[in-house]
Order: sequence, then structure tokens, then C-alpha cells
Amino acid sequence: MVHLHAFRPAASRVDWSIAYELLGLFMDQPNPLLRGLTLPAFSQIRPEHVLPAVQTLLADNRARLAQIEAELNPIFASVVEPLEDMGHDLTRGWSPISHLYGVINSEELREQYNACLPLLSEYSTDLSQSRALYKAYQTVLDKEGAKLNPAQRMVVEHALRDFRLAGVGLEGPQQERFKAIMLELSSLGAKFEENVLDATNDFSYPVADVAQLDGLNPTIVAQARERAVAAGQSGWLLALDQPTYVAVVTDAKSPALRRTFYRAWSTRGSDQGTEAVARWNNDPVMEQLLKLRHELALLLGFPNFAAYVLSTRMAKSVDEVLTFLRKMATAARPAALRDIAELEAFAGRKLDAWDISYYSERLQEAHYSVSQEELRQYFPLPRVLDGVFDVIQRLFHVSIAVRDDVEVWHPDARYYDLRNANGQIIGGFYLDPYARPNKRSGAWMDDCVTRKVTPAGNALPVAYLVCNALPGNGGKPALLTHDDVVTLFHEFGHGLHHMLTRVDYPSVAGTNGVAWDAIELPSQFLENYAWDPQVLAQIAVHHATGEALPAAKVAQLIRTRSFQAGLATLRQCEFSLFDFRLHAEYDPAQGARVRELLAEVRAEVSVIAIPAWNRYPNNFSHIFAGGYAAGYYSYKWAEVLAADAFAAFQEAGSFDQVTAQRFVDAILSQGGARDALEAFVAFRGREPDIEPLLKLHGIAA
Repeated sequence: MVHLHAFRPAASRVDWSIAYELLGLFMDQPNPLLRGLTLPAFSQIRPEHVLPAVQTLLADNRARLAQIEAELNPIFASVVEPLEDMGHDLTRGWSPISHLYGVINSEELREQYNACLPLLSEYSTDLSQSRALYKAYQTVLDKEGAKLNPAQRMVVEHALRDFRLAGVGLEGPQQERFKAIMLELSSLGAKFEENVLDATNDFSYPVADVAQLDGLNPTIVAQARERAVAAGQSGWLLALDQPTYVAVVTDAKSPALRRTFYRAWSTRGSDQGTEAVARWNNDPVMEQLLKLRHELALLLGFPNFAAYVLSTRMAKSVDEVLTFLRKMATAARPAALRDIAELEAFAGRKLDAWDISYYSERLQEAHYSVSQEELRQYFPLPRVLDGVFDVIQRLFHVSIAVRDDVEVWHPDARYYDLRNANGQIIGGFYLDPYARPNKRSGAWMDDCVTRKVTPAGNALPVAYLVCNALPGNGGKPALLTHDDVVTLFHEFGHGLHHMLTRVDYPSVAGTNGVAWDAIELPSQFLENYAWDPQVLAQIAVHHATGEALPAAKVAQLIRTRSFQAGLATLRQCEFSLFDFRLHAEYDPAQGARVRELLAEVRAEVSVIAIPAWNRYPNNFSHIFAGGYAAGYYSYKWAEVLAADAFAAFQEAGSFDQVTAQRFVDAILSQGGARDALEAFVAFRGREPDIEPLLKLHGIAA
């Protein structure tokens, strides 16, 4: 299909004659971003390569597009396959650019990246609004539909749907307005993320008395000391990277320190705090984003942006999503009320928001004799990685081996080959596990190369797997919390979805073309193995003594999975309802009403008092800078799918080969070439059921 989502990394084959002719206008040496079918040459990529490369790729694609639009007898081979190749070329060229923007951001790279967004947006809009292409795809479906295989037919059907959603039917001024909106939305999303990153990087907290750091693990304290020395300061200097923030609110004994970091984290990108921080206020960015999204939906005949989004999802209506979320919240609320009552009884007082994580950790320690910091000693990254690889090999009959001859962007990163049972390379992935300055927080999987098998050339799938764990120091390996371990399994689930695809066409291969509310199924499914007793017995080994985590501790850790599950579920329902209502109920006459709507949602579902100065929406990048606008509910929706899928393994055995092969055949290998509900039913034999998730987390239905 036509790549209307051209900002997502995928794969590439460049027309070198055109590329080099244009490239000569910009620089004397070949541009490392235009290397064709090889992996990115990260050591050679400089910010000044970015804009010329994108201009070259776009010029090449536009020239090829003109030829395709003039095709007099459109067939799949003359229209669809070339456009699949073009999308593959462009997204593969853009892949290392957008990746570097996330993992080693700099002012120079940011300037080049932002200069490309309008060009990419304009091209994507022009492509998706081409009536000649729309008619050509419709002709292909009419003439060859009965002869196409399922993947080919889905490519065409998705393309026709996306043409309509991209405004191909709009006329004159409306079409121009649509283009302008798409252009501004891409710039606003980048601006939102930049404001969050700048506010995060700007914060530092000097500590003169080490007693203020009581409770923090030694690695955090040592890094704070190193940071102070590097800044020419005495004492310790804490930053606002994610591992430090989590460590402070979870383990710092000082309530004042916890409050300081909670406030700094929850007010990033807002009007709160210092004048310097306030200049990165995302309030106007959010207002404009929501206004433009609503206008976009109206232009295309939808009542609101949520309805527009659902046109490509597994869920089919606004009411269906709201009913699902409220059903989840209703099921979880009694458990959440018990959770908070137990927590406050343990603390002996009413708790502030910045105390919840701290006392939750202490209560968990008291109940189960398990703490994340204690467990950290038993989860050295090399051992955990070996365990993840072993799980993947046992389930899916593949092997993983590191490659030292592939360039990476930072010494932390590594490249690995993925081989099938016959020893053939079927894909690969980069792993970048550690937090550092100028790296986006959180964890994610993205495409470096998408699988492609067409007459113009083949490509194997390659993924980026990125986490933000605390790096090792003082000769110690990186030591993970169990939360970090779960995150690692999660991202590998996404990676397997990308790498085990058998689909030949990039637009529906791997995670491409998959309904967004089903995209988390493989990742959340694989998380279950981070809790499996067999797996924990293998990976939980003390980094210094080599002793295994005692069986009693393993059992206690597993029991923590349902610890405060009610609170966790309500929190997800809160975020999801906020996001969905924000986009479903937007009224131009009233504006975004971000804080007012969040207050309404919290009054409906939350059992924790949140301070008035909290500005979580201002750094809610998932919905304002990522792909989850009106789609955050997808996490919970997919969690139901994943729990139900894993229940099949529980019934047959965690490593049952027949069940695992059925999971590959029905879901992992299919990408977007099969309807998500149809794929699930093919695996499970029925439609999804909410009960396995409630049972898994100990929440009564």
C-alpha cells in the first residue's frame, strides 16, 4: 500500500542515478543516509547529511510517482509494487534520522530534523491525496481482486481506506486546508516532545549533605557524585532522567526530596516552576493540536477525532471504547479502594501523591520481603539478556547472536542477528539499553528495516529496541529492577512481531498495518515470561556471588504481580478515559479544556488525590507527540488480548510447541495482512474474554 505514515522507519532501495545526481548539489562525498540496502553507517552520519538526503529521496520518489500516475493500464505489478518499493526507500532513509533524534538528540540534529518535517508532510499529503493513484488502486482491486493473495488484497484495501482518510475526496480549498493541517500537526508534535526533553534536561538538583540521599541505591548516588564533579561542583548532582526519578520517588527516605522530584517530573513542559521551565510550556501546543485534529476529522466527515481514529482500529465505535474502559474501571475500583486503604493504614496517615510509590515499595517489602532495589542485585543485564534469548529460542525455534561488525550510534548499543532453526538469518535488531543525557525517556521498538520481497529487491526485517535502564558503574554490570526486566521482555515482544513476519509487502509487514489497539498484544504477551518461575530461576542470579534468587523469594516476587493491581488498572483507565474523551468531546466553542476534563475523569475513577499543580498532560507524549492520540485505551485493550492469549499457554504449558507455533502462524507472522480480530480468533478459537486479565491480576470480576 502507499506509505501514508512515511515518518515511521522501514526499509530502502534507492535509484542511485537520480540520487547521486541530486546529491552532488549538496555535498562532495556520498551521503551515508543514501546507502541503499546496507544497514545505516552511523559513524558517518552528521546533521548536515539529513536535509540533503531527505530532499534526494523525495525528489526520486516524486519522479517515480509521476510515471506511475501516468500508467494507462494499472495492475498490481505496475502500480502497487513500485509504490511499496518507494515507501520502503523513503522510510528506510528516514529511519536512522528519526532514530538518532530519539537516542542522541542535539541542537544541530534537531534543526535538521525539524527542517525535514514539512517536506515529508507535504510529500505524504500529496501522495495520499493523488486521485490518479486512488483510481489506479481501485482499478487494481476491480480487475485483479479475485486473483490477489490475502496479503496483496489487504495492501490494496488498506491503501484505498487510507486514501479516503487522507482526504483524497476533498476539493480545492478543503484539500489545501487538509495539507496545511497535516503539516502543522507534524511540527506541533515535534515541538511538544522538544519542550518535554528540554525541561527534563534543564533540571538538576544539587545535594550538599549525603544524608539527603538516604535510601537511594549506591549506583544512583555514585552517578550523582560523578555528575557534580563533571559540573565542577561539590557534593552530588541529581538529574531528572527516568531511572533517577523512579529511584527517588520509590526509595528516597526524604519526603522533601520525593516531593521535589515528583513536582519536577509532573510539571515538565508546563507553566509551573521557574521562568526558564515555563518557556517550554506545552499548553498552547496542546490547544492547537486538539483544535487541528478536530478540524481534520470534520473535514473527512467524522464527528470528532476519536471516531476518525477508530476507523482503522479493532474497536469500532466511541461507545464501545468508553463502555470497555468503564467496565474495566468498575471491576478494578473495589480492589483499588482496598489497595489505598491498606497503604494508608500501613503509613499511618493520609498520603500525598509523591508518597504513593515510596510506601507501596515499603508495603511490598513488608508483605513479600521483596524490594526492587534488593532484586536489582539479582538481575545483571547480561544474564537477563541470555534469559530473554533463551525464552525466544524455546518458544519460536530461533537463535540470537551478537555481531561486532555492524556500526552503532553509541558504545552502549549492540547489533544481533536472528536466525531460524536452519541457521539462516531472518532478521536482526539493535539494542540500546541505558539511560543517558539527550536520550528520550521510556522504552520503545521501532523499525530500522521492514521485510520486503518484491521484484525490485528483498530486505530482511531489522528493529531498534531501546530502553532506559540504569547503566553499570565501578566495574559492575548494569543491574536491572524487575520492572526493567518486564520492560525488556515487552520490547522484545514488539521486536518479534516485526522480525518474525512472513509478509512480503512493507505496508502490512511486521507491525505495519496492524490495528493500533492490537499492536501491544505480542509485547504484553511476552511480558508474562518475566514472571514465569522457570525463567526467573534461570535469570535471577546475584551479580557478585553467583547465587540464585532463593525459591521463596521467587515465589514472593510472583505474588507481587497482583500487588496493587487495582490501583494500577485504575491509573491506566484514568489516562485512557482522559485521552479518549479529550478527542471525542472536543468542542471548538469551549477549546481543549485539558485540565477541566482531566479533573472530571479523576473524579470518576481515581482514588488518589492529585495536587492542583500537577501538569501530567503537558508531558503526555504518547498522545500529543506519539501515535496514541485517542488510542491510549489500546494498552488496556491489548492487555485483555495478551492475557487471554497467554491463558492458552497456561492451559497447554508455558512452552508448549503446538500452541507457540499456532501463535506464530496466526498472529506474529501475519503483520497487518490479516484482520486483528480474525487473527485472534484463529489462534484462540473464540473472541477475546476479559476474565483472564482480571484473574491474572487478582481482580474480582
